[in-house]
Amino acid sequence: MQDFIPPQPPKSFRIVLELFKSAKRLDGVLLTAIKNQNEDLNLREISRTEFKELFNTGKIQIKGQRATPSSSVAKGITYVDILGFKNK
Repeated sequence: MQDFIPPQPPKSFRIVLELFKSAKRLDGVLLTAIKNQNEDLNLREISRTEFKELFNTGKIQIKGQRATPSSSVAKGITYVDILGFKNK
């Protein structure tokens, strides 16, 4: 069985979350992943206020749908797209 990889929206930065157990909240897991990545240094230096604003403006998406900070994340691989940032 092949995993489905959703298409990445234009002008977006993709974070691939690989979790070995489910997480109750997306915001904590995603912020940690952003701080640990080395592809976009501007995004890596994001403040908590700016990070919260990405959720409020709908710029964080999972499978093309707006994500909320309290969204739970299932065990396995989850593709999160952050609109307005571009993979280099």
